[in-house]
Amino acid sequence: MVLALLQIAAEEAETEPSKVPFFICGGAFAAWAIVLFLVGMRSQAFPGSQTAERGVIAVSVVLMAAAMFTAVITA
Repeated sequence: MVLALLQIAAEEAETEPSKVPFFICGGAFAAWAIVLFLVGMRSQAFPGSQTAERGVIAVSVVLMAAAMFTAVITA
């Protein structure tokens, strides 16, 4: 009985897509959020200019979109 359950679980695992891309993108997005928090709390004028602000927003949007895309693809 246990062997049959293990075989069924192994077959299910083979058909399921890998979640590694989501873990990488989600982890990078979380790390980015922590870095922004740390830098923002230490610097009163963060991000120093409008160009830097746009860069921070762009990186955040790209990481968010990548995490969302890989979540949907690997679901």
